[in-house]
Amino acid sequence: MLACAASDLMRSHRVFLLSPAKAGGPRYSMLTAERATFDLAMKVREGTATLGEIYSFISGLYFRGKMVYTTAFSATRPGIPSRLVIVPGAGLIPPETPVTIDQLRAIAEIPVDESNEVYTDALLDAAKLVDRHAGPNCSYVLLGSVASAKYTQPLLEVFGERLLFPADFVGRGDMSRGGLMLRCARSQTELDYVPVRGALLHGARPPKLERWRKQ
Repeated sequence: MLACAASDLMRSHRVFLLSPAKAGGPRYSMLTAERATFDLAMKVREGTATLGEIYSFISGLYFRGKMVYTTAFSATRPGIPSRLVIVPGAGLIPPETPVTIDQLRAIAEIPVDESNEVYTDALLDAAKLVDRHAGPNCSYVLLGSVASAKYTQPLLEVFGERLLFPADFVGRGDMSRGGLMLRCARSQTELDYVPVRGALLHGARPPKLERWRKQ
């Protein structure tokens, strides 16, 4: 059974951090093709497509699950964004932000790696800025992989013990995480969050999710 209760502090004041979709592969190529005529591709060329729309298309179920989940469980103070996307070279950006095709191509050129200063410097600067405005009582929930240091290393440097992640992510692949978040949003059952520092970051694959059926 899923653990699903967050503490009062987490519920009252937290920011979700969404890991980026990988800018590459067939869906990225479809979206950026000059001859593409579907609605989102045309919006990308016009510069009116948002980061959330683009990443949801590229990543599919995984990022769509993040968007639906963070909408369902938003809990932050006025003036502080409830969710921010880790964008290579740009730091932390609200998913409602419009992105041009040139910006998207530039993002795709930046490796997401803790040893790449172009990526880490922008992420560190953005994390520090958010933290100054949100204050020391704000927690940060990373909806992304914690098994490698590419996200956790720079974020822990700023947020420390306040950087959390869903315990039920351990051992799951991207598709399973996306499905899990969609189910939780539908049932209004929030996942349990634990600090990244000191947590078990690798584990056995959990049982496959049962097919969801509309009640």
